[in-house]
Amino acid sequence: MDKRLLTIQDISCVGQCSLTVALPVISACGIETAVLPSSVLSNHTAFDSWTFADLTGGMEDILNQWKKESITFSAFYTGYVSAAQIPIIRKIIRETARKDALVIVDPVMADNGKMYAGFGSDFPEKMAQLCNGADVILPNITEACFLLGLEYPGEQYDRAFIEKMCKSLCALGAKSVVLTGVSFEACKLGVAVYDGSFADYYFAERLPVQMHGTGDVFASSFAGALCNGRSLFDSARLAADFVVESIKATLGDKEHWYGVKFEKAIPYLVKELSAV
Repeated sequence: MDKRLLTIQDISCVGQCSLTVALPVISACGIETAVLPSSVLSNHTAFDSWTFADLTGGMEDILNQWKKESITFSAFYTGYVSAAQIPIIRKIIRETARKDALVIVDPVMADNGKMYAGFGSDFPEKMAQLCNGADVILPNITEACFLLGLEYPGEQYDRAFIEKMCKSLCALGAKSVVLTGVSFEACKLGVAVYDGSFADYYFAERLPVQMHGTGDVFASSFAGALCNGRSLFDSARLAADFVVESIKATLGDKEHWYGVKFEKAIPYLVKELSAV
């Protein structure tokens, strides 16, 4: 039976993030990609205004229909979801997972030391419940701090702090951690990869820009690589490099501020996945 991944997260109709990234990127990796939108936005929230429709009410009905049709999944990748949806998502995973299904959780809730608007102070505790039992979680440093109840250190941290954080995240119940946005020198930005007993690092070129949607580009390409049998470290390496290629494809277009042109970098991703 071919692999089928279910991704559960919001869809911004315009903005090159969330499901509009996950569906094409994971599909380009050769993995059948099913979607369950947690909400629909007209465009993402970096725009001046947007519409928002919560889709929590339909999730149970969709699950019941899938069970009726005996639809199952070999992998799950979750992104931006609400606190009310987390118990339903756990139920979906529990009731539709194939044997040895892979669970990847991107605990989307914060960045640059701040929680995203709309999340209450108890949301990290709820997200920790979703992380419990995951094969891999993909927090940035801010999200890791919220999950662990730690003060955000800014850029004032060392390897000992990062590795202690990774161990503590696994203590929440995750089997492994890929911590994103790690940097020990100004010209490099990358990830810490912790498999429960060993921490390793991969650093890519740090470009002098910040662009929307790069976390979704990373998580989607990581999920696609991991589902293709790549190792935890190699999946993180490939995803980090794909983000850099996507940013490079966008540089120079001053009107394209709302996302990265990951579409231009998909041939690079496919080539890398095809390499032995």
